[in-house]
Amino acid sequence: MKKFFVTNLFFLLTLNILIKSFWILGIDRGVQNAVSAQDYGVYYALFNFTYLFNILLDFGIINYNNRTIAQHTNLLRKYFARIIPLKLLLAVAYTVVVIVSGLILGYDSWQTKMLFWMCLTQVLCSFISYFRSNITALMMFKTDSILSVLDRALLIVICSFLLWNKRLRASFTIEQMVYAQFLTMFITFVVALVICLSKTGFVRMKLNKSFGIFLLKDGLPYAILGLLMACYNRMDSVMLLSLVDDNGKSSGIYASGFRLVDSANMVSYLFSVILLPLFAKMIKENKPVKEIVGASFSLLLIITLGFVAVSLLYSHELMELLYSKHIEESATVYRLLCFCFIPISMTYIFGTLLTANGSLKHLNIIAGLGMLMNICLNFILIPSFEQNGAAITSLITQSVTAILQAVLALKTFGIKFEIKYCLKVLSYVVLVAVCAIGVHQLLCVSWIVKIAISLCLIVLAAFPVRILSLKDIKSLIE
Repeated sequence: MKKFFVTNLFFLLTLNILIKSFWILGIDRGVQNAVSAQDYGVYYALFNFTYLFNILLDFGIINYNNRTIAQHTNLLRKYFARIIPLKLLLAVAYTVVVIVSGLILGYDSWQTKMLFWMCLTQVLCSFISYFRSNITALMMFKTDSILSVLDRALLIVICSFLLWNKRLRASFTIEQMVYAQFLTMFITFVVALVICLSKTGFVRMKLNKSFGIFLLKDGLPYAILGLLMACYNRMDSVMLLSLVDDNGKSSGIYASGFRLVDSANMVSYLFSVILLPLFAKMIKENKPVKEIVGASFSLLLIITLGFVAVSLLYSHELMELLYSKHIEESATVYRLLCFCFIPISMTYIFGTLLTANGSLKHLNIIAGLGMLMNICLNFILIPSFEQNGAAITSLITQSVTAILQAVLALKTFGIKFEIKYCLKVLSYVVLVAVCAIGVHQLLCVSWIVKIAISLCLIVLAAFPVRILSLKDIKSLIE
C-alpha cells in the first residue's frame, strides 16, 4: 500500500510540477504584468469571492462521494445518475446567490459581468471535481493526474498565443483571461464526463427527491467544513478590497506575494487527492494508517522546509523574476506568507485523515474557530498594515487550525511520534537552515544556481538524520 501510494503520488506530482511551473513562470506572471495591479487585484478578489459560496455548488457531495465510492464501488452507477441533476440545481442556486451578493456589495456592471463568467467557470470546476472524485475512488490515479493538469495545459496554449504575440499583448485585458479560463474548463469538463461514462455505461439521469434530501443531509457536515475553510483561506483578499480604499492595489500586491505559496499548496493538495480514498479504504478494512501518515509527513516535511528556506533567502529575486511592479511590497508579503505552506501542508495530511474517518463535527469546530479568528484579525490588522496585516492573519489562522487538527488526528488513531523521531525532525530543521544559509552566504554564483544547490542539499540532508532512508527508497522501487 505504501508503494502504491508513493508511486502514484510521484506521477501526480511530476505532471503537475511540470505543467504548473510553466504556468506560473511563463503565463500567470505574464498576465499579471500585462495588466495593472488594480485590475488584477479586482480580478483576484472577485475570483476568491466566488469561492466563498462553493458550499452551494458542492454541499459536501464531492468528499462524501469520494469516501463512499472508495468503500462501495458498486454504488457508482446509481449515485452518478442521481447526483448530476442535483448538482445542476445547486449550480443555478449558486450563480444566483453569488451575483445577487455581488450587487448588494456594490459591484459595478463590469465587475458583475466578470463575476458571472467566473461563476460559470466555478460550476464547471465543481462538476470536474465530482467526476474526479469517482475516478480517484476507483483508484485510477494516473487518469486523474492527467485530468488535474488538462485545463492548465490548454490555458497555457491559449494565453501563450495572446501574450507572446506583441500585437495581441498590447491589447490584452483581464477579461480575456476570464473567458479563456471558462473555455479550457469546459473542454476539461467534457473529457472528464466521457471518462466517467465509460465506467458507468449509459445512465438515465433522474432527479430523485428523497435521494437528494438524503445526500444533502449526509453531505451537510462536509459542506459546512468546505464553507468555513473557504472563508479563512480566501477571505483575506476580499477583505482587503473592502477595507482598503486603493482600487484593489493592496489586493493585487497580496496576490503577487501569495502566487508562489498558492502554487506550492497545490503540491500538498495533490497528497490529499490520493490520501482521501486511500485512507477511507484502509479505515473500512481496519488497516493501520500510521505508515502512510509517516511517509506523507516525511515527504511533505522535506518539501515545506525547502520551500520556506528558499523563499526567505531569495524572496526579492523571486518577485523580481515574476513581476515588474511593486517588487519590494510583494517580497515582504511573500516572506510572511511562505510560512503558511507548513501548516497548510500538515492540514492536507491530518485533516484528510479525519475527513476519511468521518470526524466532521470536530473538524467543523476547528474550522469555525479558524474563520472567526481570521475575520477578527483581518478587521484589526488590515486597516493598519494592509496586505501585510492580511498575511499575518493568514499565518496565525493556518497555524492554529493545523495544530488542532494534528493533535485530534493523532489522538483519534492512537499515533505517537516518538521522542527519537521528534529529535530527527529538529535535527533536520537545523541542517536545512545550515545548508540554505551556507550556500547563500558562501557561494559566488547566480541566485538561481544557489537555489538549485540548496534544494539538492536539503534533500540529501534528510538521509543522515533518517527522515529518508535508502532502504525505504529501495523497497518502493523493487
